[in-house]
Amino acid sequence: MKIKLNTLGRKAIAFLLAGCIFLGIAPSALAFCGFFVAQADSDLFNEASQVIIVRDGDRTVLTMANDYQGEVEDFALVVPVPVLLEEDQVNVGDPTILKRLDEYSAPRLVEYFDSNPCQPPMPRSAMPAPAPLEADSMAQQESDRSLGVTIEAEFSVGEYDILILSAQESTGLETWLRQNDYQIPTGASAVLQPYIRQNFKFFVAKVNLEEFNAGESQKLRPLMMAYESPRFMLPIRLGMLNAQGDQDLIIYLLTRSGQVELTNYRTVKIPSEFDVPEFVEDEFPDFYQAAFQTAYEQERKEVGFLEYAWDMSWCDPCAANPLTPEELRKAGVFWIGETGPQERINPFGGGAVDAFITRLHVRYSRDRFPEDLAFQTTGNRQNFQGRYIIRRPYRGEMNCSAAADYRAQVRDRQEQEAHQLVSVTGWRKTDIFRKINWFNEPTERRPWWRNLWPR
Repeated sequence: MKIKLNTLGRKAIAFLLAGCIFLGIAPSALAFCGFFVAQADSDLFNEASQVIIVRDGDRTVLTMANDYQGEVEDFALVVPVPVLLEEDQVNVGDPTILKRLDEYSAPRLVEYFDSNPCQPPMPRSAMPAPAPLEADSMAQQESDRSLGVTIEAEFSVGEYDILILSAQESTGLETWLRQNDYQIPTGASAVLQPYIRQNFKFFVAKVNLEEFNAGESQKLRPLMMAYESPRFMLPIRLGMLNAQGDQDLIIYLLTRSGQVELTNYRTVKIPSEFDVPEFVEDEFPDFYQAAFQTAYEQERKEVGFLEYAWDMSWCDPCAANPLTPEELRKAGVFWIGETGPQERINPFGGGAVDAFITRLHVRYSRDRFPEDLAFQTTGNRQNFQGRYIIRRPYRGEMNCSAAADYRAQVRDRQEQEAHQLVSVTGWRKTDIFRKINWFNEPTERRPWWRNLWPR
């Protein structure tokens, strides 16, 4: 959910799902058995947000990345939080960590090359599997009390001034926000009330212009909060007040034990592990957007799509290096550096790694997802990734009896790839067939004169 705000006063407010704001990505690659070609990063989706949730027991670290576009003095956000936060529980994060997580976990396109069917296959030794690796005047205070709003805490962190509010009823909170120049969306009161009934607090942040102008970065950095609560959830209902059409939310969940799944909605795997025609390499962003939209429409119900689940000590194929222990600490993985039986060695260096990542992709609109997202951690450490495969035919000279069979097999394979692409993307069959480099004869043909002077 990328928030676009109109500056309707001194402070225009962004009601965000607990930190659904995002940063862009650029691809990188590592070698594996095959070749990494491209990845479908968060830049694919124009209205997208990213959030990191680190969870172990009742302990949570939530990171909200920010791509707010507009005058910084007009920026403000409100996030419902399950507990009262103090100053030392809030921090500003490193924006590159969102970039790194996206690089590492994004759906990816890989390619393999057929060998010459006229040459016997080279004996291959089995590749070892990667080792498991491990506030105010008295009069103002009286006015606040009359509205049922209490400023529980007030402090500054980095370039942000932060208030922690509690409220007795939603209309009082809405009135307080408007009286304090926060331009809130229509319908806010009805959405605020369920959080007030559950005794949530409200995390309100705006930009401290003096601190922001003194900083080196001209972009707002992510906000992080650490707290303990049995609630393992992400509030999204407030964010929907700003939604215009479909919104995409990408959640990186980091745990010790294994995959994370939704408890109040289904978690389904994104269609994956199938061959695609060669031209998809040049159209991979369009391909993945179409494939995701088709999967979303076919579900017809609220679901979270699993795009990646992996032990962060390794990867195959590697779209980017796994995060180092130092980077994981910056992401909020607070147990890194502790010793214990689950500790594993990081083959990329930098010390011990003990983290499992689940990447969930949720697409929602105002009329979908009537409840906030609730999660549970599982012991499932099965790996999964959104991976799409290009198999390059051998197009060199083939002078053997096996060549004709090989050509027929490749033609059949290309037809199957085309039909699969139609079903996954909804693209027109005629357009797909027109773009395929159909396999007939080798591209490197014998020079015509060799038929005159064979040697």
